[in-house]
Amino acid sequence: MSETRIRNMEEFAAASGVSRPTVSKYFNDPDSVRPKTRARIEDALERYDYRPNIFAMNQNRKLTKNVGIVVPYLADPFFAEIARTLEQACIAAGYTPVLYSAHGEPDLENDILDSLRSLKPAGVLLAPLGRLSDRAAIEKFCGDVPTVLFDSSIRDLGLAFVGSDNPQFSRLMVDYLCRSGEPPCFFEMKTPANPNANRRRQGYIAAMEALGHAPHIVQVPGEGWAFEEIGLREGLVALDAGRFDTDTVLCSNDRLAIGFLTACYERGLKVGRGSDCHIRVAGHDDHPFSRYTCPPLTTVAQDYDSISRHAVETLFRALEGQETPHEVTLFEGKLVMRDSA
Repeated sequence: MSETRIRNMEEFAAASGVSRPTVSKYFNDPDSVRPKTRARIEDALERYDYRPNIFAMNQNRKLTKNVGIVVPYLADPFFAEIARTLEQACIAAGYTPVLYSAHGEPDLENDILDSLRSLKPAGVLLAPLGRLSDRAAIEKFCGDVPTVLFDSSIRDLGLAFVGSDNPQFSRLMVDYLCRSGEPPCFFEMKTPANPNANRRRQGYIAAMEALGHAPHIVQVPGEGWAFEEIGLREGLVALDAGRFDTDTVLCSNDRLAIGFLTACYERGLKVGRGSDCHIRVAGHDDHPFSRYTCPPLTTVAQDYDSISRHAVETLFRALEGQETPHEVTLFEGKLVMRDSA
């Protein structure tokens, strides 16, 4: 490998003995140049260890190959997993994904949208904060950049919304819990960060009433994304106050349930389905850690792959010039029965 430092494509073209336009053509599509030319370029790539600046290349195109992916909180393994599948789908289609996390902050979400504009993205896959999002800012961005929303919807914004049928999640779980034991109480934060929690509560209420049971909702203080901490702290308070009318608790999401499992442990309550158990606990999402809790958590699994695939395909169809009306696509969840309930 040569120690000569190649700083840009012009220098690489000169060093490889190939014209600058031909080198650029190769980086856009290696099969578009003659085999001998391709071999010469690839030999130079090994010799000089040069890699082009993909972002800079994209900026020079009228339509870039950058696709922005924005999630509300990348530290949450759920969003990390769905971002991973979106990235892979973009790469497979020949696009360059650029990943951002808003860290639960609406001002940062707006700053990310401004940064994305400077990248001239071909399109954006956006999971907005929801309740905390600046609707006007997102509406303006969607007017400037082809955008598909996923996970958390903001009515009528973007090319489309792709997410989960959250009321169906609750109906599915309530039906199972009522068939297998006492009807569940619903445990949630009073001001949830993600609006999906509200839809799950509505689904819980409808399912309980349809089965002839009175809904019992236990709301606790807590804001932001520290769900496990809130589940533990406020779960202890609720248990000590005797706020749960039955021995079954359905949490609005798995992360809240993980904290609540620890609260049960600290109060000496055995969680599970056995005759020697004191309480059953279930959640929503099939969080990547839910199968490793003690006991493993009963939950409803989101269809990560279908949500990611459909969101990407919807965006790419729009980029190819297909005009479709704003559509909402919701995927049903799948019951995952484990030892906690």
